[in-house]
Amino acid sequence: MSGAPPPTAGQLVRFSSVAVPLAAAGLPLGVYLPVIYSRDYGLSLTVIGVIFLLGRLWDAIADPFMGSLSDRTRSRHGRRKPWMAAGGVVFGLSSIFLFFPPFGVTPLSLGIVLFFFYLGWTAVQIPFQAWSGEVSGDYHQRTRIATYQTVVTSSALLLTLILPTIADQLRPGDGHLQLTLMGGLVLVSIVPALVLTLTALEEPPLPPVPMGKPSLKETIRAIVGEPLLLRVLASDFAVTLAQNIRAALIVFFVTFYMGRPEWAGGLFLFQFIFGVFAGPIWLKIGRLYGKHRTAVAGELVQVVINLSLLLVTPDSFGLLLGLTLAQGLAQGSGNLMLRAIVADVADKHRLDSGEDRTGLYYSVFSLAGKTATAVAVGIALPLVSWLGFDPKAATNSPEALTGLLLVFGLGPAIAHALSAALIARFPLDEAAHAEIRRQLDPGPPDYAFAE
Repeated sequence: MSGAPPPTAGQLVRFSSVAVPLAAAGLPLGVYLPVIYSRDYGLSLTVIGVIFLLGRLWDAIADPFMGSLSDRTRSRHGRRKPWMAAGGVVFGLSSIFLFFPPFGVTPLSLGIVLFFFYLGWTAVQIPFQAWSGEVSGDYHQRTRIATYQTVVTSSALLLTLILPTIADQLRPGDGHLQLTLMGGLVLVSIVPALVLTLTALEEPPLPPVPMGKPSLKETIRAIVGEPLLLRVLASDFAVTLAQNIRAALIVFFVTFYMGRPEWAGGLFLFQFIFGVFAGPIWLKIGRLYGKHRTAVAGELVQVVINLSLLLVTPDSFGLLLGLTLAQGLAQGSGNLMLRAIVADVADKHRLDSGEDRTGLYYSVFSLAGKTATAVAVGIALPLVSWLGFDPKAATNSPEALTGLLLVFGLGPAIAHALSAALIARFPLDEAAHAEIRRQLDPGPPDYAFAE
C-alpha cells in the first residue's frame, strides 16, 4: 500500500496467527492420521491411500478456483477476509470429525470429511497468501511479511511434533490420545487465530472490477503466458521435491541405515527446533542481496548439506546431528524467498495486462508445492525399493542400505541444485520491481524497511 507505514512486528505476528491451525492440521494429515486410521480404526492402507490421494486431488483442483474467486470478490469487508472467515468455519467443523470421529471411521465418512476439510483449508489458505502479497508493495517488506509467517508456521510445526511424543510418553501406541492432542491444538487455535489475522491489518483498497468473467482459456493463458511465474513455480517445485524426498526417507534412514530407531522422530524434531531461527537469518541475507540471490544461496547451502550426508556412517551420529542442525538453520530459505517473489511477479502482470491476479498466482504456487509433495513420495519410495531396500525385511543388505543413503542424500541435493539454477539470474530484482511499483502507484513510495 503506497504511502502507508510498514506493519509493526506485533501486527505481523497477529496477521500470521492463522498459520498455526493450518500447520497444526497439515502435519498430522500427512504423517500421523493414515497410521492411526489403519492401526486404531481398522481401515486398510490401500483404502486410506486412495482416499487421501483423492482428497489431495480435490485440494489441488480447488486452489486455482479459490484464487480466481477471491481476486474477483468485491465486498465492504474486502476480497480476502470473507472467504477466510467462511473457510475457517468449514475448516473448524470438519476438523472435529477428522480428529474426533464421533461415529468411528469408514471409507465413506473419511472421504466426506476430507472433502469439506480441504475445501475449508483452501478457502483460508489461498486468500491469506494473496493478502500477504498485498499488504505492502515494497520489495523487502514482502520478504519480511513472509518471514513472520515462516517463523509462526515453524513454531506451530514444532509444537505439533512435540504432542505425539508426549502422548507416547503417557500411553505408548495410543492413537486416540495422539489424535486428541493434535486435534485439540487445531480446535483451540482456529477461532482466536482467525480473529487475530482478520483484525490485524486492513486490506488494501479494492482494485477496479474485472471486465467480465475470465474463461478457463484466459486463466490458463495468464499463467503459462507469464514466464517469470513459471520459473518461480518450477524452482519451488524443485525445492519442495527435495524437502519431501528427505521427509519420506528420514525415518527409514535413521532406523535402518544408522541403526538408531529411538531417534527416528527425534531427529525430525531436532531439525524443526533450529528451523524456528531460519526465517530471521535469511530475512537479513535477503535484505542485503535481494530475493532471488538469497534463494540461490539457500539452495546451494542445501546442496552442500545433502551431499555431506553421503559421508555419514552408522558410527558418525554426531556428524548427522551437525548436518541436521545446519538443515534446520537453512530450512525453508528457498520457499520463503520464492513465496515473496510471487507478489512481485503479480505486480508485473498487473502492469502488463491491467488484471490483478495475485490470488490466482498464489493458488498455482500452492499447487506446485502440493504436486511436488506427492511426486516426492512417488519417486523416493519406489526408487529405494528398486535398489533393494525393504523396511519389512529382518535385515537389509549393505548394497540396499547404500542405495537408501544415496537416494536420501543425493536426491535432495540434485533437486536443490535444480531449484537454484531455475531462479538464478532472475530479472525481476529490487530495481526492476521499484520501477513497476512507480508506474502502478504514482505518488509517495512505501516507507523504508522496518525490522
